Amino acid sequence: MLELPELETARRDLDREIGGLKIKEVDVLGPKRLIPGQANKNGLTKSLSGRKISSVKRIGMLICLEVGNGESLVINLGSGGTLRRAVNKDQKEADTQLIVSFTQKGQLRLLDSEKSATVTLVQNEEIAQVFPEVAELGFDPVDEPISWTDFGRRLLECDAKLRPLLMDQTFVVGLGPIYSDEILHAALLRHDRVANQLITQEIRRLYRSIVETIHNAVKHRGVALDQISDVFGEPGGYDEYLEVYGRGGERSRNGRGDVLTARVGGTTHYYCDYQV
Repeated sequence: MLELPELETARRDLDREIGGLKIKEVDVLGPKRLIPGQANKNGLTKSLSGRKISSVKRIGMLICLEVGNGESLVINLGSGGTLRRAVNKDQKEADTQLIVSFTQKGQLRLLDSEKSATVTLVQNEEIAQVFPEVAELGFDPVDEPISWTDFGRRLLECDAKLRPLLMDQTFVVGLGPIYSDEILHAALLRHDRVANQLITQEIRRLYRSIVETIHNAVKHRGVALDQISDVFGEPGGYDEYLEVYGRGGERSRNGRGDVLTARVGGTTHYYCDYQV
């Protein structure tokens, strides 16, 4: 599943690549549940043919293609979806669920091995109604930075362990196991520390670690773990900067200790024993 840096990289690429392009047709190859709100698989072509994509935005972990008439095509990639640019003659990959063809400059394809993605045409003013989780989103380290004091105030209201809290979308947007482990390592904090028991110095470290880790990951276009790739099919470059994630039994990149593993919340947690 993509985390925030990979999704933000995709958004930026798509805004440059398809912003201003005119839609020719939409070919729905996946099941009808992929396109909620449409009477049939031809509905999106009827609604979108001839419309121009003015911009590509992101709300939380949703990709929103603004298509005029006060509407957006909202793409929820679910747990296994990815977006890929293609030329018309490119062979369709087995997991291709939907193809948006443009009058020029090729296609945008949705690939989804787990068939959990959805593509919804929504009035912009109704996005929060159709996707109620939007109203509950926490702070966005890329789009909506907050001060460390505001962060600390929110943190001290939470009687929760740090790792699950970091992966809670109502606290901070877009973090999963990879970046949560990297952030905790950078902040020198254990996964099971309770948020409202942190002292000021630790709150500052955690805040700085979130902001710096996410911005550096976006700068390097995210990770390439689990065959994650960008909209051009190319891997991100942040793997070589990962200090602990996926490095169980190895030395941490800073050379301070060995990377240990533990099962936490159903996933493998990577950490070092100098995190306290």
